[in-house]
Amino acid sequence: MKLPRREFLRLAATVTVLPAGARLARAQAYPTRPVHIVVGFGAGTGLDLYARLIAQWLSDHLGQSFVVDNKPGAGTNVATEYVVNAPPDGYTLLMANTAAFTNAALYDNLRFNFIRDIAPVASLTRGAFVMIVNPAFPAKTIPEFITYAKANPGKINMASGGTGTVTHVAGELFKSMAGIDMLHVPYRNDGAAITDLIAGRVEVYFIALAGAAEFIKTGKVRPLGVTTQARSAAFPDIPTVAEFLPGYEASLRNGLGAPRATPPEVIATLNAEVNAGLNDPKLKGQFADLGSETVPLTPAEYGKIIVAETEKWGKVIRAAGIKISE
Repeated sequence: MKLPRREFLRLAATVTVLPAGARLARAQAYPTRPVHIVVGFGAGTGLDLYARLIAQWLSDHLGQSFVVDNKPGAGTNVATEYVVNAPPDGYTLLMANTAAFTNAALYDNLRFNFIRDIAPVASLTRGAFVMIVNPAFPAKTIPEFITYAKANPGKINMASGGTGTVTHVAGELFKSMAGIDMLHVPYRNDGAAITDLIAGRVEVYFIALAGAAEFIKTGKVRPLGVTTQARSAAFPDIPTVAEFLPGYEASLRNGLGAPRATPPEVIATLNAEVNAGLNDPKLKGQFADLGSETVPLTPAEYGKIIVAETEKWGKVIRAAGIKISE
């Protein structure tokens, strides 16, 4: 069942309109025991590292342990379903990323609706992808790449970290907006994909900027453009894709969610403390080292992003005919 946009945003906004006294009373009582942050990927992965950073901050500032609980599987669906079915008391949270926004269109038989069943708690970060090619590839700029692709339809191999991943749909969005045809070559992980790109077995790859940074610095790959609206502070000489394809944007967004009936005052407590952390210079620097900028928002603002990103990537996925077998 699809929850209407107006109703979703109304529910998300309620966390900001409770009487101050009620918020304070509940906030003082929470948390009284350890809180679990569920992550849909294994330990040591990027999302796991983000979760551990914010978990440490919350542990230090809310007086209780925030424990990272890894539940990988089905493109984060295992973790999401676990949180959807958890008691809505603020003691089980979800570390969500862009996969949560794409899965609704990728899977036909999900037993949950992310927008309906997960309450937005706090936005954490936004990370850039970068469009990279093998240094021997004839195109040195995005306009040259598009010209070459149009002259050689279906002959460029576009790697991804797996069918339906953000590295895949970011490339599909580029194909659609540029009016070109490329052959999608899915890999089991980013490492295998970038290894083959460096070896010349595939020509182009949309990869998280943090994952490509060392290869860019050493000249093993050629960056053509970053996928965010603004250039990266770490690589200011790399243009944005949007400078050549206006309106193009693909970001890896991370944030916290909770079961839908979690008390609004608990969400408000968590949101306030997360945002304090995102504005802390040390924590901001730690996230920057992982290739992301902090994006403190209210739950309602984060909810709007969830809706917009879900609609955006759903259109891309349906237009490209991407499906994943369950």
